[in-house]
Amino acid sequence: MPPEPLFSIVTCTWNSAATLPATLASLRAQTWRDVEHVFVDGGSTDATLALLNDFRANKRVLHDVRGGISHAMNCGIAAASGTFVAHLHADDYYAAPDVLEQVAAALQSSGRDWLVGEIAVLAGEVLLPPRARRAYSYHALASGRAFVPHPATFVRRGLFEQVGLFDEQLRYAMDIDLWLRLAARTPPVLLQRVLAVFRDHPGSVSSANKLLARQEEWRVRRRYAAQAPLAFALYCLRYLKRTHALRQKTVSEAVLSKQSEHIDN
Repeated sequence: MPPEPLFSIVTCTWNSAATLPATLASLRAQTWRDVEHVFVDGGSTDATLALLNDFRANKRVLHDVRGGISHAMNCGIAAASGTFVAHLHADDYYAAPDVLEQVAAALQSSGRDWLVGEIAVLAGEVLLPPRARRAYSYHALASGRAFVPHPATFVRRGLFEQVGLFDEQLRYAMDIDLWLRLAARTPPVLLQRVLAVFRDHPGSVSSANKLLARQEEWRVRRRYAAQAPLAFALYCLRYLKRTHALRQKTVSEAVLSKQSEHIDN
């Protein structure tokens, strides 16, 4: 059998032809070659599968994987054979050709089981600078003040056997749930460098959906409140303030929508 690659990069796709080329170009450009690519497609009907077929690399393509993003990510992890697993979705791309090389060096020198880097956000056509990151601690993570960016996170595959996979019952906060389980087991090595670019789609998430996401996040963080009760109390104060503002915004959007329907009629 061939040796296990150091990295398995899991990319979930679904009708992703508009953004996938940038993702594939960033993967193709990587100077670190000890990598496999696992593509998990949800039944694309556009040019996505043709793009994946033309991508010449050590790859696996899982077809027609239904059941939501958590299930798709878990299928990717299950199919991976690399020592470390990362998720780079079809909306995102690596920031430079030496990203995997730098990550490999940091993981090998630290001996840690997972790594967290930084991301930049592409808002429309504008690449925003990375925001300042607070000093990491489990307390900071549990209180919601430390941020773990998914596209810049690499996890030893064997660690999933210890803490479990993404919770497929969650729709919004599945990554926060996993990071809290990982962090309770072992701290990550922090790489103070932009590893990935996250593509933000302005206006794609309504205030109502943001409110649902906040509510689910609160339920997730409550699961782990006993491990950091003060951190959870601090998070609750911020949660109350933010959800109050979102509720007001949701009501305003609903009123404007009704007014628009009345004018149209």
